[in-house]
Amino acid sequence: MMSLMPTRFLTPRHLLWASIGVAITTIVLKTLAWYVTDSVGLLSDAMESFVNLASAIFALLMVTIAERPADIDHPYGHHKAEYFSSGFEGVLIVGVSVGIIWAAVSRLLEPQPLQELGWGLALSVLSSALNGLLAWVMFSAAKAHRSIALEADAKHLVTDVWTSAGVVAGLTGVALTGWLWLDAVAAIGVALNILWEGGHLMWRSSQGLMDEAVEPDVLREIQKVLAGYDQKAIRFDHVITRRSGQRRFVDLHMHMPSNWTLNRAAALRTSVEQALMRSVPGLRATIQMLPSGVEAHFDDARDPE
Repeated sequence: MMSLMPTRFLTPRHLLWASIGVAITTIVLKTLAWYVTDSVGLLSDAMESFVNLASAIFALLMVTIAERPADIDHPYGHHKAEYFSSGFEGVLIVGVSVGIIWAAVSRLLEPQPLQELGWGLALSVLSSALNGLLAWVMFSAAKAHRSIALEADAKHLVTDVWTSAGVVAGLTGVALTGWLWLDAVAAIGVALNILWEGGHLMWRSSQGLMDEAVEPDVLREIQKVLAGYDQKAIRFDHVITRRSGQRRFVDLHMHMPSNWTLNRAAALRTSVEQALMRSVPGLRATIQMLPSGVEAHFDDARDPE
């Protein structure tokens, strides 16, 4: 029942509003934890929560734009707006990680005593539980809605959970051993972890903007549908796919006997297009009809002018 809830009742906008609320809550909790302990690890954790807030706000804006219908200037829709959200979030994460490393190195060179570690750890664990719960729901919804903005935000929340876990481990080590440098080492480890995640988000966003092919499982589903129609008289080739936010696109050629009537050929094309779009939610299929024996080549050299 819980796994169905995000797909049926929770839209990307609902979840991003929830992400904004959770980000504000965790900022308060983690800032309070840093204030009472003076831990640079908890400071790094609080800084990342500010990134969570900025990312969720920007993601909400991009998802709102992506939901706009196609128009004259954007005949294929606005779905790629979500990739800007993912890229923006990656840039913010990289920037914050650099700031965390700077602060942690300074504290590593000049260790400072920590206060009220019990309260700090409790507040950090509570904020992590909130982020973990929201991330679990968002991952399910991201898959259902095919939303890279939701997926990016969920991954960032998971990164935040691991960040807090690293900080808690470092502070626990300080409490048990008295080694103050463990606090700074935990902060540096956190920064390196989120630096990798930020770079991954930026790469993923760039690939989406460059019309990356559909996922392997989606391509297999497309080929499965075409195999159901492929027979001696019918042949498919030049299957080209791309993805754009929540949308998937496939273009292909369908070869058929030259003596078929246009009405018969068009009816078959419609049947194939509908079967493809039923099999892959969000897919848009474009099929060019060609008589058997006629080939079209897209990679031929351009004719001289």
